[in-house]
Parts: sequence; C-alpha cells; structure tokens
Amino acid sequence: MTRSTIHDVARVANVSLSTVDRVLNGRNSVKASTREKVEEAVRALGYVRNTAAANLSRQRRTRFLFLLPGGANSFMRNLEAEVASYAEPLVAEGVDVVVRMVPPFDGAALSGELNAMDTGAFDGVAFVAVDSPEVRDAVKTLRGKELPVVTLVSDLPADLRTHFIGIDNIWAGRTAGRLLGRFCAATPGKIAVVAGALMMQDHAARYAGFRQVLAEDFPHLEALPPLEARDNAELAEAQLTALLASTDGIVGVYSLGAGNRGVVAALNTIRTTPTVVVHELTEHSRRWLLTGRIDAVIRQDPAREARSAVRTLLALAQGKPFHKDENRVGIEIFLRDNLP
Repeated sequence: MTRSTIHDVARVANVSLSTVDRVLNGRNSVKASTREKVEEAVRALGYVRNTAAANLSRQRRTRFLFLLPGGANSFMRNLEAEVASYAEPLVAEGVDVVVRMVPPFDGAALSGELNAMDTGAFDGVAFVAVDSPEVRDAVKTLRGKELPVVTLVSDLPADLRTHFIGIDNIWAGRTAGRLLGRFCAATPGKIAVVAGALMMQDHAARYAGFRQVLAEDFPHLEALPPLEARDNAELAEAQLTALLASTDGIVGVYSLGAGNRGVVAALNTIRTTPTVVVHELTEHSRRWLLTGRIDAVIRQDPAREARSAVRTLLALAQGKPFHKDENRVGIEIFLRDNLP
C-alpha cells in the first residue's frame, strides 16, 4: 500500500504545503478552522509522520512566485531586476524566487496565472494587482488555501490579500497636486492628466488624491479627466498631442503612470512650457529633470519594494511575526537639484 505524504494531506485539506508544515510542526500561526481541516485530512489518509522525512521537510526549499507586468515600463523592469538581485543570494539559504511576466492591465491573464498555481509547489505569491472580479475570485481561492498573498505596487481591498507592499497612492496623488499647485500658483488654468488605467488601484488612488488637493487648496486649477494610455508611450503621445491641440489653457501636466516618453514627445509639439510632474525615477526621467523638460519626479524605491516583498513572504510562510512599518515604502520627491 502506498504511504500517504504531506503532499496528499495538502491536497485533501485544500491548503498549501507550507500550511500543512506549520500545523504538523505545532506552530500557532494557522487559523483554528484550517488546523481542523489539516488534522481531519491526516486522520482520513492515515498519514503517519516519519521523523526522517520531517527533518527533510524542515530543510525543504521555500519557493515564491512573483507575477509582474511585462512590456517596456521602465519602472517594472527595474522592479524585476531588483527582485532577481535580492533573491539571488537567498538560493544558498534554500529560498527560490520564480518571476513570471503577465500582460499589463489584463485581469484575465493575471487571474489565469493565479488559478493555475500549484499551491503545493509554492509557499506564497506576490503580484501587481489588477482590481477585477476574476482576480478577486482567484485571490479568494488562494487565501482559502492559506497561501500568503502579497500585492505589490497596486493593491486590492485589504480583506482579500494578506499584505500590501507599496506607497500610499492617495498621498502620492496629493503630493503631485501640491507640487503643481505651488508651481502654478499664479496661473489659472487646466492640468492634463495621463494615466495608465483606472482599473489599477494605484492609478485611481493617485488621481483621487490629486483632485482632492486641487479642490481644497488650488481651485484656480482644473484637473481634466485622465487620458488612459495603458502605460504605452505611443498611445500617450497620440492622446496628449490631441488634447493639447484641442484644449486651451493647459498650464500643467501630471503623468501618474508610465509611458512618459510619449508624454514628453507630445510636449515637444507645442511652444508653451507647462509644468510637468511624473512618477518614477528612471534613466529617462533623470535626463528630463537635468535638461529642464520636466519639473519634478515622485518616486517609489523598487529595490526597497523587492526586499520588502520577499521578506514579508518569508515571514508569512514561516508563520513568523514581522513589523509592517519596517517594510513600509515611502514617497520621495526629486527635482534637478537633489538627484541621487
């Protein structure tokens, strides 16, 4: 008769392998209802723990899956590189980080990857969230299996995921509003807004925070409805060029997503020089700051986000406490005068 394994227990209990491991090792970081499911599966399968196998289990490799948007988004490519860089030395400590690309802004593709996850092969997942019904459903399924789920950069409702790593995007939008409000203090007019897609919580939150500050403290400035360019430079250039040609009184531009090469290309078609605030410090935005083509960059540190995400997943998978403030990602403002 074939002997039952810890993998069989995880399958029957419909939980992750790391959850079974925590129950069998008597850790207190598992919900009582989940613990009961695991114990019932153990009884039903007649699972008998083997001491040698248990020792090997403690030494088994820990694996995490990162799902990041593909494409030419410079910030995402920097984030991808930082995840790989931080994960490389962890291999010697028994930790493997697998990074896969998914199409940006594609809830169906992201949910497909989440639904296809082998929860017996991974101890946690981190991804840039698309807030769509199918993604929410996929996350609920993973959380039902006690798999740690960390959202990165863009969030989901807090009751769905386990933890979020990223900046406060309402604050980021308010910061942009304050900068443009101060820079354009003596000039009534309109602010053009270029977004990626408002289905992303980070983009929607930034626009909301931006509008809040203008309404509260700078009523002489009007935030125009956002152009949704899906972080595509060519689309951003076409949309913003058309808006600049058809709309008088634009004194500022707020680009709250990626595709900034298209934004700058569109600005080159006009003679006026509106104030420009963008997100993320890349080789391109650094050059534009130095040449005076844009006025300010709001940055989130991709290296800190990568480190925080892996550290958080490790703590969650091992059932260890962690300090949420320790992994908090702050907002940085760069002008040409304080570039690192």
